[in-house]
Amino acid sequence: MLLDVRNLVQRFGTTTVLDGLALQTGDVRALVLVGPSGGGKSTLLRILAGLDVPVAGSVAFDGEPLPRDEPALREYRRTVGTVFQAYNLFPHLTAMENLLLPLMHVHGLTDRDARARVREPLERFSLADHAHKRPAELSGGQKQRIAILRALVVQPKRLFLDEPTSALDPEMTAEVLEMIGELKDLGTQFVLVTHEMGFARRVADEVAFVGDGRVLANGSPGEVIDGSDVPRVRSFFARILS
Repeated sequence: MLLDVRNLVQRFGTTTVLDGLALQTGDVRALVLVGPSGGGKSTLLRILAGLDVPVAGSVAFDGEPLPRDEPALREYRRTVGTVFQAYNLFPHLTAMENLLLPLMHVHGLTDRDARARVREPLERFSLADHAHKRPAELSGGQKQRIAILRALVVQPKRLFLDEPTSALDPEMTAEVLEMIGELKDLGTQFVLVTHEMGFARRVADEVAFVGDGRVLANGSPGEVIDGSDVPRVRSFFARILS
């Protein structure tokens, strides 16, 4: 996954959230976005996922520009998976039905083919015993893992995950992070927003520090988290890692 972002600007009303943001990565499987709250991480992720259109600037994955018109963006969104802080599971459906829904109604699979598609991932991630349960019967960690699996079973080009553990306690956080780590081992490409710096160190091929609407540092986890010479970045990590 080669990402090339140039001069990205995004405003909401009179507030500028991204201010000429630029980011070029190497060929990576896992890009992790870190930085202070309100710095622009989630806004950048939504643009990369095709959910928002920037005021100005360009984005390209593997040399292919991200479209800007809604019909082309709808097609793009069919090729990627997105997971948010909230699980966004349908409460009246079982975990299995939540997984089958996009496969059948968005991607056109038959019920039989959709069930065949989800069977192995449910087993792999130890969720098969919970497939008959509705979201209210699942723990927070189980709900988030089902949400990740729902994004994964459509066989996306890449996943976008926006702080998927922010609402979870430490044990449930560990469950979800273990699953994301296994996804990387399986070859899944993803962009992840997280405040879990220990996990960012372990899983990221590259880390981008987003603050004040710009990328203030990017590179390997060691270069950004442990060795940045940018004062704003250095002071952030000195504070949160102390």
